[in-house]
Amino acid sequence: MPNSPSDRPAVPRRVTVQRKGPLLMEGPVEVELEDGSVVSSDRFRVALCTCRRSRRYPWCDTSHRDRA
Repeated sequence: MPNSPSDRPAVPRRVTVQRKGPLLMEGPVEVELEDGSVVSSDRFRVALCTCRRSRRYPWCDTSHRDRA
């Protein structure tokens, strides 16, 4: 994670907010969890879970979708 302004990427990362879905973020990303652990993904786009239903939290597995 960047610690100073000089460590920040030259281009800002884009985060897309969806009303009933995950946060979509351009990658690669590192996510610091509540317990201080860090998970990372080198994918070009990641979906971050906002509902906490995902079995792969913090990554979204579409558990938020209504099931018929």
